[in-house]
Amino acid sequence: MIPLKHLHVVLIYLAVINVVTFFMYGIDKWKAKKSKWRIRETALLGFAVLGGSIGAWLGMKVWHHKTLHKKFKYGVPAIIIVQLALIGYILYRLEI
Repeated sequence: MIPLKHLHVVLIYLAVINVVTFFMYGIDKWKAKKSKWRIRETALLGFAVLGGSIGAWLGMKVWHHKTLHKKFKYGVPAIIIVQLALIGYILYRLEI
């Protein structure tokens, strides 16, 4: 059984990284409109891989950003599916 304090740490981490990722998409959209230096696509996708996939997906929807780029249009949902499968596997293995 996973200790409850470890679960809290994981949930706080996921909340923070998703909020940060969401706003990264918004900031990059703003920068695109202002012709300013942009956030790298590898950083945007990297934060999704590190646990911010829901924030990335919401950022794409809310800010209407990167929605036509195939690596984002299909990549972010694929990351979400892989992460959900991984969570399911971990919960199964831990018998929670």
